[in-house]
Amino acid sequence: MNIGKAAQASGVSAKMIRHYESTGLIPPARRQASGYRKYTSSDVHMLRFIRRSRDLGFSLSEIGELLSLWLDKSRHSVDVKRIATAHMMELREKIDSLEQIFNTLQMLVECCSGDDRPDCPILADLGSSAELARTEDAHQQRS
Repeated sequence: MNIGKAAQASGVSAKMIRHYESTGLIPPARRQASGYRKYTSSDVHMLRFIRRSRDLGFSLSEIGELLSLWLDKSRHSVDVKRIATAHMMELREKIDSLEQIFNTLQMLVECCSGDDRPDCPILADLGSSAELARTEDAHQQRS
C-alpha cells in the first residue's frame, strides 16, 4: 500500500511516517519501481504501535527502545517495565506540577471580585512575580 493508505490504516499522518523514517525510528519503506514508498501490513502494525505509544506520552527515544524490545522475541519484560515505570514517574511529576498551578490559579480567581473595580489579585500576583524576576536579573548583572 502507498503512504496515504498506510497513514489512514495506522492513524499516523504521512508527514509523521516520513519523519519517523528520516530519524531512523522505523526502517525506510521499500520502494516501488516508480519510486513511491510501499508499505506492508507489518509496517502498518509497527506504525500503530508507535501511534499508541505516542498516545500514552512516550518520547520518541522511549518509543525507539520499546519498539526494539517489541521486535526482540528474547526480550526481558523487566526492561519494558523499567521504561514504563520511569515514564509514569515523569507523568506524576507533571501532574503534581499542573495541580499546583491549578490550585494557585483557583485561589487567585476566588480572590478576584470580577467586578468593574480595577483591583485584581490575579494581575497583582503576575506583576509581583514579574517584578521579582526583574529584581533578580538586575542583581545577577551587578554580580
